Amino acid sequence: MLTMEEFRELREQPSDPQAEQELINSIEQVYFSTDSFDIVRYELEKLPPVLNLQELEEYRDKLKQQQAAVSKKVADLILEKQPAYVKELERVTSLQTGLQLAAVICTNGRRHLNIAKEGFTQASLGLLANQRKRQLLIGLLKSLRTIKTLQRTDVRLSEMLEEEDYPGAIQLCLECQKAASTFKHYSCISELNSKLQDTLEQIEEQLDVALSKICKNFDINHYTKVQQAYRLLGKTQTAMDQLHMHFTQAIHNTVFQVVLGYVELCAGNTDTKFQKLQYKDLCTHVTPDSYIPCLADLCKALWEVMLSYYRTMEWHEKHDNEDTTSASEGSNMMGTEETNFDRGYIKKKLEHGLTRIWQDVQLKVKTYLLGTDLSIFKYDDFIFVLDIISRLMQVGEEFCGSKSEVLQDSIRKQSVNYFKNYHRTRLDELRMFLENETWELCPVKSNFSILQLHEFKFMEQSRSPSVSPSKQPSSTSSKTVTLFEQYCSGGNPFEIQANHKDEETEDVLASNGYESDEQEKSAYQEYDSDSDVPEELKRDYVDEQTGDAPVKSVSRETLKSRKKSDYSLNKVNAPILTNTTLNVIRLVGKYMQMMNILKPIAFDVIHFMSQLFDYYLYAIYTFFGRNDSLESTGLGLSSSRLRTTLNRIQESLIDMEVSADPTATLTAAEERKEKVPSPHLSHLVVLTSGDTLYGLAERVVATESLVFLAEQFEFLQPHLDAVMPAVKKPFLQQFYSQTVSTASELRKPIYWIVAGKAIDYEQMLLLMANVKWDVKEIMSQHNIYVDALLKEFEQFNMRLNEVSKKVRIPLPVSNILWEHCIRLANRTIVEGYANVKKCSNEGRALMQLDFQQFLMKLEKLTDIRPIPDKEFVETYIKAYYLTENDMERWIKEHREYSTKQLINLVNVCLGSHINKKARQKLLSAVDDIDRPKR
Repeated sequence: MLTMEEFRELREQPSDPQAEQELINSIEQVYFSTDSFDIVRYELEKLPPVLNLQELEEYRDKLKQQQAAVSKKVADLILEKQPAYVKELERVTSLQTGLQLAAVICTNGRRHLNIAKEGFTQASLGLLANQRKRQLLIGLLKSLRTIKTLQRTDVRLSEMLEEEDYPGAIQLCLECQKAASTFKHYSCISELNSKLQDTLEQIEEQLDVALSKICKNFDINHYTKVQQAYRLLGKTQTAMDQLHMHFTQAIHNTVFQVVLGYVELCAGNTDTKFQKLQYKDLCTHVTPDSYIPCLADLCKALWEVMLSYYRTMEWHEKHDNEDTTSASEGSNMMGTEETNFDRGYIKKKLEHGLTRIWQDVQLKVKTYLLGTDLSIFKYDDFIFVLDIISRLMQVGEEFCGSKSEVLQDSIRKQSVNYFKNYHRTRLDELRMFLENETWELCPVKSNFSILQLHEFKFMEQSRSPSVSPSKQPSSTSSKTVTLFEQYCSGGNPFEIQANHKDEETEDVLASNGYESDEQEKSAYQEYDSDSDVPEELKRDYVDEQTGDAPVKSVSRETLKSRKKSDYSLNKVNAPILTNTTLNVIRLVGKYMQMMNILKPIAFDVIHFMSQLFDYYLYAIYTFFGRNDSLESTGLGLSSSRLRTTLNRIQESLIDMEVSADPTATLTAAEERKEKVPSPHLSHLVVLTSGDTLYGLAERVVATESLVFLAEQFEFLQPHLDAVMPAVKKPFLQQFYSQTVSTASELRKPIYWIVAGKAIDYEQMLLLMANVKWDVKEIMSQHNIYVDALLKEFEQFNMRLNEVSKKVRIPLPVSNILWEHCIRLANRTIVEGYANVKKCSNEGRALMQLDFQQFLMKLEKLTDIRPIPDKEFVETYIKAYYLTENDMERWIKEHREYSTKQLINLVNVCLGSHINKKARQKLLSAVDDIDRPKR
């Protein structure tokens, strides 16, 4: 050890840190070993056998230098750690003082314990032990009582389950489980825990059964208890999953039981073989007689299931709002988040379930529909089936907003097939009716409307004649009550009403064609210009052209003037139609019923309706208007639109072949099935008698019934347009513009045939041929053929009056007849003038005199103004006075005259004052006009 002096000397000596570190590093490693190392012995053992003093001294100096370096290093470290050493020394001193104080406290405590031990007796300690034992026994007694209560809980749980108090039972069971967990250290509690768990599972099973009852008969109180119970269990999501499974199962079980009941009822036994059948196979055993009642009951049962689901959703929406309000007032954020998650899950599950349940309902009903061929049903029954399905599709649309694609596709295919066969049968019936129709007037009242027919009663349900839409309250027009809102509290939209058919009788026919005896008496009352006009005729006077309401103040002069050509004044102003027309209208009503019930087939129905009209129009034309000589007149009696329409009908609807060709292809045979043979007029209808004006009464009834039918189609157009799909509306517009509107155009060709035969035009030509036209002086007396022609018109007027006593002749019809007759007479006059061989200026003046006499007398017989083709005759007569140049221009401008008439005009009339060259030039001009016509 270094002394303090040596230590201080070492500190004072100059030092080289690097050299000192090298000395320290040169020290052998053994010197840094454990304390048991003997340094002296180690050094002595290192001495060589032969000692050398100088070497020993050098080695000794080296060791001293190493010792000095180490000592100085240690001294430096000691001085560096000295403040920490002082501080630690102070802590040790303080610790020593604290230990001395603790020793004093312990000594005092032992002294006091000895005093307390000597102060208490054995009796006091025994009292304390008994008190402790008493407390333990009291706790044990309380536990035993609780255990006894737990053992008797199953009885109360059974009572609560019988009372359907599921929330209370679950609450009690959970409390018992919680209490049992407190006493789990008792051996008897383990068995009780197992029993409570079994009871809880039994409650869940009964709860699931109670949940399944909701599917068929929703009860708010019952469902509230069930939901509360599941909420206590923390299984609201599981409950919703189970509920949807029960709804699916309820749909299957419901439809199966309904169909099974009808099948077993009709089979007359309770054979279990039907119960083992699949639903699809079971539907094939439903008899036609029970098909509709079974379908109605099927839809009623499915309605109950969907109504329960609808009310379930209402319940959740209502309680979600209540829960949201209560949650906003609370402060438990974690519980609120969990509740919101469950509420969102339930909402999505219910919304998804709407489409799923509706799809299941559609598939079940579709399977039922496919189980029986609907073509075996009568039309009314088929319509009733469609009505039920339409109502079901309405329910589905209100239920989930779906368009019922499954049902629509199924019922559309069956409806189109059924309706196609039904329509084909009706077309054949229509042909039979037309071929047996005698075209006599069907007496209906003057206020007849198709809405009075049973077939159109459905249209009155959508009409409110008493209150106009603008005057109806806004609340009723803005809010529509759905079927679920209407029948939510009770009832069923599929209830079959015992009086589903309208019990009201149709009051559309008039007795003997008149609505009262007074009208019948006044209708046959004859009156002339001097007789009084009956007041009833004044009341019933209606403008046939405008269709205006009866004019109350009609002057006597007006009625007298109109009496000339209006042959309808002595008849009640009732529509002109036949029994066949009425049947067609009824068919249209039936077709519209189907279209109204099943709008997806609207296009097919309207197409078939158009065929009814097409065939009726074509029959009228075939019976009364077809005449190959009509177009040869060049008068354009049939418009290009009418000819196009008739050609279209003949190509698309009329089967012109007499018998089927065995070599025809299958496609051709199928096309022929879609066509109807052309109808033939009944042999009872005589159109060749001059006494009846060649069947004018029958022609009027037929033609005007067609016009009336067209008017009814025009009346129905808004309704048809409303149900027609947008992509098919061009067809409807084309049908009305090219077919319906051409009905009135048939009047011209039909009445032309009567006009062509009513007047003896050939006799007039013979009388004109006997007239001498090359007179030398101006005549003051007209020729006899004018009187003969006027007499023919007077007889024609009389025969029109006779026909009007049988059938009312509307003013447009009488005007057309007169127009045709006058037109034919004027053209006959021109033809007669064209047959003249020689004619002088005085003869041309005589022609002018004859024609003016004819016009003067004719204007007293008819009200038609201007006289048809008046200019046609006058222009031809005046052409005689034209010069050569004017005549050539006149020939080119007046192509309405025939070649014969123009040639005669050049040769006969102009031959006296033009040369041969000029005549040849005019004849060449006539030939140029005639060449394109060849």
